[in-house]
Amino acid sequence: MMRRFPAGQILSTPGALEAMDANGQSLARFLERHLRGDWGEALCPEDCQANEDALLNSGRLLSAYYLRNGQKLWMITEWDRSATTALLPSEY
Repeated sequence: MMRRFPAGQILSTPGALEAMDANGQSLARFLERHLRGDWGEALCPEDCQANEDALLNSGRLLSAYYLRNGQKLWMITEWDRSATTALLPSEY
């Protein structure tokens, strides 16, 4: 896998882990997509461009994916690349 940025410490909220487990999906797969710069199918073009700009300017990175049941999952990497967290939007 070609990573575009470091993940830092990998974290997940209990709700995100529970939702992924209930859908038979793994954190590793979403993390891989996020680190490759696949920002997900649930982001608008402007947010995708903001991520591209953040790669150049040390900004926070956000990806948004849909789980199999249609529930949304976010992956957020902090501006300093110290941590990447999987969470549900309701947990933000």
